[in-house]
Amino acid sequence: MMPLLNQFKRFDVRALLARGIEPFPEIHQRVQALQPDEGLIVVAPFLPSPLVEKLGGEGFASKVERGSGSDWIIYFWREVE
Repeated sequence: MMPLLNQFKRFDVRALLARGIEPFPEIHQRVQALQPDEGLIVVAPFLPSPLVEKLGGEGFASKVERGSGSDWIIYFWREVE
């Protein structure tokens, strides 16, 4: 079940990508640190399908939304059984 929205931390990767920095290591570190009732919101300038697939394979659920303009908003949280 998706945590409450106020339990999500936001990470906007657009500035990192604009500077040519790969944000995956930072995203991965942040999702690994999540507690069971927390989530991470990633804001990206494109739909990061490989990221969604990789974290899905590691037990993280996700929800994808279209942001404003060309931006995408991806919610990640631990899938608890």
